[in-house]
Parts: sequence; C-alpha cells; structure tokens
Amino acid sequence: RCATDTEPSELSAFFRGRIGNKMELTVGNAFKNRNWIVDLLAIFFGIGTWLGVNGTFIQLPLLVNEAPEGWSLPSYLSVMVQVGNLGPLLYTAFQKYSPWKLNDGWTIHAVLTIGTLSCLLTAFFYNKTAELMGSEHSVALFVLTIFTALNACTSSVLFMPYMGRFKEQYMVTYFIGEGLSGLLPSVTALVQGIGTSGGCVLVNVTETGEEIYAHETQPPLFDTKVFFLILFGLMVLSYIGYTLLHALPLARREYAQVTVSKGNKYEYGQDDNQPTKVQQLSRGQYIGMLLLMGAISLFSNGMFGSIQSYSSAPYGTQAYHLSATLSVIANPVACFLAMFLHFTSLRVIYVLSVLIAVLTSYVFTTAMLSPYPPLYDQTIGTVLVVTAWTLVLGIVSYTKLGITTVMRAQGGQSLVWVGAITQLGSAIGAISIFFAINYTRFFQAADTSC
Repeated sequence: RCATDTEPSELSAFFRGRIGNKMELTVGNAFKNRNWIVDLLAIFFGIGTWLGVNGTFIQLPLLVNEAPEGWSLPSYLSVMVQVGNLGPLLYTAFQKYSPWKLNDGWTIHAVLTIGTLSCLLTAFFYNKTAELMGSEHSVALFVLTIFTALNACTSSVLFMPYMGRFKEQYMVTYFIGEGLSGLLPSVTALVQGIGTSGGCVLVNVTETGEEIYAHETQPPLFDTKVFFLILFGLMVLSYIGYTLLHALPLARREYAQVTVSKGNKYEYGQDDNQPTKVQQLSRGQYIGMLLLMGAISLFSNGMFGSIQSYSSAPYGTQAYHLSATLSVIANPVACFLAMFLHFTSLRVIYVLSVLIAVLTSYVFTTAMLSPYPPLYDQTIGTVLVVTAWTLVLGIVSYTKLGITTVMRAQGGQSLVWVGAITQLGSAIGAISIFFAINYTRFFQAADTSC
C-alpha cells in the first residue's frame, strides 16, 4: 500500500459509516515511495504463476483437432490440473510438520524451473500419443500438464507468501502480473487466430435443392508449437524477474520491517512507510476471511471458466468473445486500480462479496437456463451478460487483493493459509462443476450450427 498523508476520501466515508480502517484514495501519492524496478520485477514474477495452465486451455481449439480424445480433452486436462494440487499440499504439510523447513527462495527457483521446462517440452511433445488402458491417449500432454499445474498451484502457497516480505504496495503489482498470466496467452491466441470464424458458407446443395452450410474456419497464423515457445519465453522472463528480485540489493531495500523465521512465518514491525495500521483480526474474523477467500476461489477459479460458454454463447458469438476477452482484461485492470484506491476495511470486503454473490447468481442463472436464458434474443441481454462477466471477475480480483492485504498484516503463516484455502476452494469448484456439466442436465450447450 502506498504511503499517504492525505485525509480519508469521501468514497471511504460512503462505505464505512464509522469504519476505522478506511479506503484510501491515493492518486497523488500512488507513484511515490516505491521503486519502479522492483514493481516491474514483481510483475514479471507474477506472470510465471498460471501462464502455462492458462495457455494450455486457451490452445484447446487447436489441441482437440490433433488429440485422440477430441473435445473430451478438456475434462482430462482438468483432472491433470487437480493432480498438480499435490504440490501445495505436500509443501504445506512439509513446512508444518517436518523439523527441516524448505528455503522458500530456492524452492521458488525449483518450481519456476519446472514450469519453464514444462512449457518448452510441451511445444515439442504436445501431440505425442501412447496407448493407455487399451486406447490411444495424449500421455505426453497429460504428464506435462501435471508439471505445469504443479508450478501454478504451488505458486499460491509459495510465491504469494514470498512477496509478503516486501512492502505492501508490491503485493499489488505482483497481482497485476498474476492477472497478466491470463491476459498475455489470450492476446497471443488472438494474434494467432484462435476463435475466429469466417461465418457460415454454402458447401453443398442436395438433389432436392436443400442448401448445406458449414462454419468456415481460418487457419491460425502460427501453430501450437510456436505458441508454447512464446509461453516459454515469457516463463524465462518471469524466472529472470524473480532471480533479480531475490538477489538485487535495491530489491532488498524494499523489504518491509519483517522477520522471516523457519516455515515462512512472518512477524511485521511498525513500518514507517505505511502509517495506517490494519486491524488485528479476532479468531472468528480470521477464519471468516479464509472461508470467504475459499468460497470466492471456488466459483472464480473453479467454476467460472467452465460455465462461461453456457452463460454467454446463447447471446451470440460476439457476446461470448466479448465476455471472455473483457473478463480476462478485468483482472489486471482491477489490480492496477488498487494502486490508487486501496482498502483494508472488513466491511468493504463484505459489501464487495455481496456484489460478487449477486453477479455470480446472474451468470449461473443464464448458464443453467441455456440455450434460452433471459433476453437471449435482445441486445439488452447481450449487454447485461457481457457487463456481468466483466464486473464479477474485476470485483473478484479487487476483493481477493483486499483479503490478501488484510491477512498479510496478521503475520505468521497467514499468506500460506490464504494460498492453501485458495487452492482447496478452486479444486472443490473444478471437480463439482466437472460432474455437474458431464453427468447432469443442468447445463445445455447452445446450438451453434449453421
């Protein structure tokens, strides 16, 4: 959080009533008392979190054309990602119960190396198959996805706590980088040409005069191999960013007044650069914040990606692409806004959580009523669904950053527990929505045929 000597903003007063911990509108001071090199390195570091997993799923329209699993490939990859949750589980258990504690600095080096090499190897082996249980499967892609997910999932309990040793404002720029781990593969895919269609074209006329149409697909600008090599380059950039962040004296000078003991336990002193002290939570509030983070992650990380097509596709191809694109952009934009409009109030977190619940109810309603959701044949319906998806993911990012800020101030292993509950909620959400989509009739795909 940026230092400020200004009075509390009127926006804070609007939310708070009599809240002691106010939101701080720090437009004038947002660029002071920070080292922009450290900000840039923190962004690079954050990019290396979910880059590989996001890129793999974004590349699915091309991967399914070569994979023997066809369009069932996403369900297989979802299971592989959940296997990657063994990483944070084992790390957390080892740090808690083992007398020997892992050095988080060197552990991050190892995890980033695994993620970087996984992207490189995926570029060359994504289409290699082998016989498994009597049928042909994309075994190489499965194994590499597990290692890619190992990097991504472990980042929640390792990377984020590591950033806790820096002054609070650098947590914001780290989250911007984490948001870019989804945006950059999306932009790369747009340049590549994934998801573009020339529309329906006449391909044949039957003897009875019936016209047969089919979707015209445009070949991608470059293939999957080049796509993953680009991701590999971004992972190398992230690795370099972390290495410099960990080693440079100018970065160490941006540490908070913190003592780091074994097992990633943090004890913060009074930081003169952060005059507003975050309240110490009671046991009930502490557990409540963790449960709230888990619930938000259950929907945002575990379910939203799976239901977005059911929610927005009935409103048309343009609505689907707009909701997917703008929602991805909303993540880093929300984190960027947090540099200027920062808050540590529990009541503001609760208010934002209610907004998330309302918007989540709306997008779930449109998904479960597919292929004929409310106003599906009207422009206002398109506007509402695109706006809802953009707002819900933007507010989710902003709220999660607020919870993380509050929990960081509690010291100890709070950020480790935040990361662990994030992954637990994400896993429960992903598994639940997998069975809901594949084994129930709650979600029906819209007809996209010509």
